[in-house]
Amino acid sequence: MAEIIAMPKLGFDMAEGTLVRWVVGEGEKIEKGQVLAEIETDKATVEVESSAAGVVYRHLVKAGDIVPVGTPIAVIAAPGEEVKDIPGLPPQEETKTAAAESSATSQPSLPVEEVKIDTGEEDGRTKASPLARRMAREYGIDLKTLQGSGPGGRIVRRDIEQALQAGAAQPSPRVKTPAVAPAVSAGPLSPGFPAAVVGAEDQRIGVDKLRAIIGKRMVESKTQIPHFYLTSEVDMNALMELRKQFNSQLPEEQKLSVNDFIIKAAALALRQYPNLNASLQGNEIVRHGHRNIGVAVALESGLMTIVCKDADYKSLGLISQEVKEMVARARAGRVRPEDIEGSTFSISNLGMFEVEHFVAIINPPEAAILAVGSVKEVPVVENGVIKAGLRMKMTLSADHRITDGAEAARFMQALKNYLEKPALILL
Repeated sequence: MAEIIAMPKLGFDMAEGTLVRWVVGEGEKIEKGQVLAEIETDKATVEVESSAAGVVYRHLVKAGDIVPVGTPIAVIAAPGEEVKDIPGLPPQEETKTAAAESSATSQPSLPVEEVKIDTGEEDGRTKASPLARRMAREYGIDLKTLQGSGPGGRIVRRDIEQALQAGAAQPSPRVKTPAVAPAVSAGPLSPGFPAAVVGAEDQRIGVDKLRAIIGKRMVESKTQIPHFYLTSEVDMNALMELRKQFNSQLPEEQKLSVNDFIIKAAALALRQYPNLNASLQGNEIVRHGHRNIGVAVALESGLMTIVCKDADYKSLGLISQEVKEMVARARAGRVRPEDIEGSTFSISNLGMFEVEHFVAIINPPEAAILAVGSVKEVPVVENGVIKAGLRMKMTLSADHRITDGAEAARFMQALKNYLEKPALILL
């Protein structure tokens, strides 16, 4: 029986998505779970997988179309099946289906000179992921000069990065390269001072879609949500020693990050303080039954939040593995719908950039977000003695409509206790 594939809803506020391209054409076979199309949301370019196996009977929308959530976009049928009365399909003028055509075995073989060879192009365009195309435009790289390393010769992010390292990049035609004016003499009244330099020309760079959406959501968050902030300093000596012991026994690709510990600790603390794992819907506070931790990931065009679901029930190793895989997919432009939907609490960690302390903006409709700074060696006083210690600052931004200062402070105490006694995380 034929099955309808609809535009998925990826996030509470997603109303529509843009169909970037079809990965599987009409009449081609497809397996359940195979990528059918790529869509662009306000957060990312996402791969849509087929929920059924069979043949792609019909595309109901064209590449480039903006499609409301829930709208049928494709029909998957059994080989040879004749499909009728499908929403969005024009009246059938013939009974022979694209599926039947693809499964027919009686057609004569094509002459050798007519056999289509995969040249790395699709519909006259070079095969490339949306992210690779965007990077190529920004750096002025001709995709036709590259050899893709992705499936079927598709050009992906790493191919662009390799081209940049090889010196293939040219100034982007969209950005005017500033011209530096010659130095102007300081004159006889200012001996010994460096010559003044006339400033470069202004640059005007268009705001891309992701950056525009981020800006819109952050303005809404800051103007509509009454934020308040709490900062705690955590003794990280025990955690860093435990992490060191674990990582000494693990291969490079499995090593644990500080953030892995924070994700697990935050999820456990949220069990005790469900108002921090909640959202406001009308006149009701919805306390979510799952502790799904959103992790902010820096991309070229802005931030994206990937989601570690049910983090309180997962081991540190599994959290580490899942986060690494989702981050890699996000940065390669191959994020999956489940990677970015369903977060109930978020963490933004800038410690790897040597940021000591900052505050983050709440990601609606969540009740709170945790901003994490770097682990630093600092002088500390213990029992009247000054010595070196490892400390980390973390700041909670919370929605005052859902929680208050005392409750948020107790949450921070619970989180701090898990981080300072990391053996509790392993229980």
